[in-house]
Amino acid sequence: MKAAERPPHLRWRPIALVAAGGTAGAACREALSLLIPHLGSVPLAIPAINVMGAFLLGCLYEALLGSERSISRNLRLLLGTGFCGGFTTYSALARDTAVLLRDGLAPQGVLYALGTVAIGACATWAGIAACSSVRRRSPQRPRERGPLR
Repeated sequence: MKAAERPPHLRWRPIALVAAGGTAGAACREALSLLIPHLGSVPLAIPAINVMGAFLLGCLYEALLGSERSISRNLRLLLGTGFCGGFTTYSALARDTAVLLRDGLAPQGVLYALGTVAIGACATWAGIAACSSVRRRSPQRPRERGPLR
């Protein structure tokens, strides 16, 4: 099977883009998790990181909406799947929630988990809305041309 016939998830370039983005995202997550302090017994880093990642993903979604150019596909792989996938961490959110519940802090644990998911959903919407607003205010670029017929 030739490389051009392979689906994107089996080609080296898309895999490398996701790996590079994921590496950078995970490094940024770790750096922020070391910088953001706990609020008493409640860790704030993971919810803050997940909400920031949700906002970034919303912006990226809106910025690349409707474009099928290869640069857009590559940016989705590098920044969306790679960076945001490595940056956000719902497994750590689940672990932190379990620790809060185990330590007898059930109300904090429930609020921690549900609040992060709800605020993350709002952050995604806010990212879409913010980039949509910027897009409406910027001068219109010429539309992409499709293949000649």
